[in-house]
Amino acid sequence: MNKKKIKAIIYAVLAALFYAINMPISKLLLQKVEPALMASFLYFGAGIGIGIIYLFGNKQKDDKEKLSRQDMPYIIGMIVLDIAAPIFLMIGLISATSANASLLNNFEIVATSLIALFVFKELISSRLWIAIVLITLSSMLLSFEDISALKFSYGSILILAAAVCWGFENNCTRKISSKNTFQIVIIKGVFSGLGSLLVAVVKGENFPQIQYIAYALLLGFIAYGLSIFLYVRAQKELGAAKTSAYYAIAPFIGVLLSLIILQESVGIMYLVALLIMVIGTAIVIMDTLIVQHTHSHTHIITHTYNKSTHTHIIEHIHNHSHLGTDKIHNHYHFKSKRHNG
Repeated sequence: MNKKKIKAIIYAVLAALFYAINMPISKLLLQKVEPALMASFLYFGAGIGIGIIYLFGNKQKDDKEKLSRQDMPYIIGMIVLDIAAPIFLMIGLISATSANASLLNNFEIVATSLIALFVFKELISSRLWIAIVLITLSSMLLSFEDISALKFSYGSILILAAAVCWGFENNCTRKISSKNTFQIVIIKGVFSGLGSLLVAVVKGENFPQIQYIAYALLLGFIAYGLSIFLYVRAQKELGAAKTSAYYAIAPFIGVLLSLIILQESVGIMYLVALLIMVIGTAIVIMDTLIVQHTHSHTHIITHTYNKSTHTHIIEHIHNHSHLGTDKIHNHYHFKSKRHNG
């Protein structure tokens, strides 16, 4: 594993750690701050905080390539989705437990991976398909308020909607992740914050006391600003699906913090869903450690027909993935034929 990839993995893990504090602290702040305003302050905190670091910090050489007009579709998509996702999440958090919300947020892996496959044509391995099934199953179990009556939790559905929005957003961000990281995060923060603020004004939400605004801005800088910044940096090397795989540890840290800070209780169904989610996430992380290599071999086939000698040269190029027993093969055949009459 090269140094760039190791550095990218560290960025992805740190991004997950910073984001993990979002659920329990947001749950507490939502007692004082209404949902759309909360989403707005979180993104304003991200944009303002990263903007200050950019103004007074060391502007790195690899950040010189700025966003261009060609990037506008992805920028607009990123902003719109970043307005919708946190509002869904904040409203969902009001009725769902923080621990449940943390685990449900892992559905973002499923959304990110499937969108990467069907829209952006990124390859998904057989391991990742297994993980997708397990995480989806776990998310379904967590979404039922009453499993015997098959009654869905309203809050859980909104949190899943947020995860799907962020799945699309991850892929939009992936398309511009090679550009100026500071610029991406500042644009995300400022414009998504403005969009959520507009929604809050239309809904008639009341502004909270100044200290709660300050708390929300600080949480936004850490859980969104620093997390997004490191996530985008990781995407440059790992891609959308694999970065989201390492990011998958965030929900489990969020669960632990929720149980400690909020002292939330959990039932048997939650523990079953947690076990399935752990297995699915472990498979996802294992998938990111696959080492790819390519080799080729050649077959030469000679035969005689009607006194003419035919020689066929067939070259096979195989791509193998190693970690366990699964192998992925891509075959390319190159044929040449020689006639000796």
